[in-house]
Amino acid sequence: MRFVLLLVAAAVQAQTVVPVEPALAEIAATHRFLEATIAPDGSHVAYVEGLGAPRQSAIYIAPRMRVSAGNGKTGCHEGALAWSPDGKHLAFLSDCERQGQMQLYVAPAGGGPPRQLTHLTGLLADPRWSPGGRQIAILFTENLPRAAGPLDPVPPESGVLESHIFEQRLTLVDVATGAVRQLSPKDMYVYEYDWSPDARRFAATAARGDGDANWWIAQLYTVSAETGAMRPIYKPPVEQQLAAPRWSPDGKSIVFIGGLMSDEGSTGGDVFETGAEGGGVRDLTPGLASSASSISWPRESPKLYFTEHFDGGSAVSQLDPATGRIERLWQGEESLNPPFEDSGISMTADGSSSAVIRHSFQTPPEIWLGPIGEWKPVTQENRLRRPLWGEARSLHWTNGGFRIQGWLIYPKPFDPHRKYPMVVAVHGGPASEVKPGWPHPGYNPVLLSQQGYFVLLPNPRGSFGQGEKFTRANVRDFGGGDLRDILAGVDAAAGEAPVDPQRLGITGWSYGGFMTMFAVTQTNVFRAAVAGAGISDWKSYYGENAIDTWMIPYFGASVYDDPAVYAKVSAIDFIKNVKTPTLIVVGERDGECPAPQSYEFWRGLKAMGVKTEMVVYPNEGHGFHNPAHQKDVLLRMIRWFNANLK
Repeated sequence: MRFVLLLVAAAVQAQTVVPVEPALAEIAATHRFLEATIAPDGSHVAYVEGLGAPRQSAIYIAPRMRVSAGNGKTGCHEGALAWSPDGKHLAFLSDCERQGQMQLYVAPAGGGPPRQLTHLTGLLADPRWSPGGRQIAILFTENLPRAAGPLDPVPPESGVLESHIFEQRLTLVDVATGAVRQLSPKDMYVYEYDWSPDARRFAATAARGDGDANWWIAQLYTVSAETGAMRPIYKPPVEQQLAAPRWSPDGKSIVFIGGLMSDEGSTGGDVFETGAEGGGVRDLTPGLASSASSISWPRESPKLYFTEHFDGGSAVSQLDPATGRIERLWQGEESLNPPFEDSGISMTADGSSSAVIRHSFQTPPEIWLGPIGEWKPVTQENRLRRPLWGEARSLHWTNGGFRIQGWLIYPKPFDPHRKYPMVVAVHGGPASEVKPGWPHPGYNPVLLSQQGYFVLLPNPRGSFGQGEKFTRANVRDFGGGDLRDILAGVDAAAGEAPVDPQRLGITGWSYGGFMTMFAVTQTNVFRAAVAGAGISDWKSYYGENAIDTWMIPYFGASVYDDPAVYAKVSAIDFIKNVKTPTLIVVGERDGECPAPQSYEFWRGLKAMGVKTEMVVYPNEGHGFHNPAHQKDVLLRMIRWFNANLK
């Protein structure tokens, strides 16, 4: 299928806007922390900081001792930190030897040159020391020709498809000799894993077939550290996905997060437990009014800890599996760790101290250390950063028997005596949550606040943060109850603040892009729209995307078995209703929401005589990496709303 490819220039045609460069400079100057981990004995804290350029990062041991496989001056990609059990060595991955090719290194905690352990070709990820410290496990995808993950650009396809599938395998590296042994079977893709306390087995989530596509049907296994034999422990029902497997310190059970999840890496659900030999699964958090997002189980603690999406913010709770008692230790209107990468909190072996990254709309990210909820800052790299966007307020409203939460960002500057336009920004997922976080480069509706807009960031049904019943409430109902929740949120915002109801816009990326496309076919309340990486026709999308297994839990059947459930929420079937001027943007090589979906909607709008424009960004996937493209999509969004709402 042909589609229009607009090659993007770094500069965009001039149009009257409030200068966005100061805010972009503030964001660009922000030190971005990607990881934080504390040694098991609490003696050291290591962290990873992004260097601003794509896939460039640096490792430090607090307060600011650089650890690098390179010369410390040349930019390279380093991270994936893992402390040895005694806290004396730090394992990490680095591509300083050859750009784009990670290798495993071990460095002494007190300083000194690191030692390279591997010389592999392919993708390396997630190193973890064995309990005795003699081996390091990694996830290794041999000869993988591209970055892994559905957010990255998919390669151009030609020839016989699926002629070779690259499997991510559990692999063992001997610390003393560097000997490498691939462990798990060739036909299994391992997503996450954890060592057993006796180092004889692993708990792992895995599935057969293409890794990007089959995370949604992964099962829980144990893997022999000697033979690599995999034994199935738990096969979840179709409506449940698995994440964060963790072995209990006594070796008798395995815990994990189970719930309805729409994206690998965006974790939310209840905490479950099963025996190490199988034999049934127990929900340890039934009725939880939040969504567990990660699990930490210190090896010397009878209790485990889990982070939570909670009512538009974050929380950390302690759970005693023996009694089922849950104690909330901390909650706040902020984010822990980078957006979409909640790796949890790193804890000492006895659970007495922890390290975490904290940030919010008004507070830039820093590394914090201490007992949970009693953290003190370790870094002050962003002490000079100031928010150049508006104040954020948590907003609640009710609809259809649910209590909905969202964030209302105020214009900056704000005059309570005048009315302002408002843009609704719908998050992706749908299983995700908008939480307070320091803005990032690229498509970022929060920055509309400095252009004189209210910005409503709703968490409608289907989102994390209110428990599993809430997350499951949009099954077989995309664009139904969730859209009504959003429209009720518009009314709630107008009742709370001086919003001009005649100047409303809507935008979103991914699932938010679908909601934008669908919303303008169902209502004319929005006077402008910007749809990023959207889905216009669920019927054709089923056969076009690279991750189709995520759809069965939400639609209840394949498009071939129940086409009607897909048709009723396909925006293209209602295209004649649209009056709203709509800008459409997408990555040329997006595998999650392929460009033909955007092309189809754009072509339909043109046929209906609706004002529209479409931009396809070359060599980009679902998430953009090119800084020029990141800036361009932001400026185009601002200009589109300014032209149609102001």
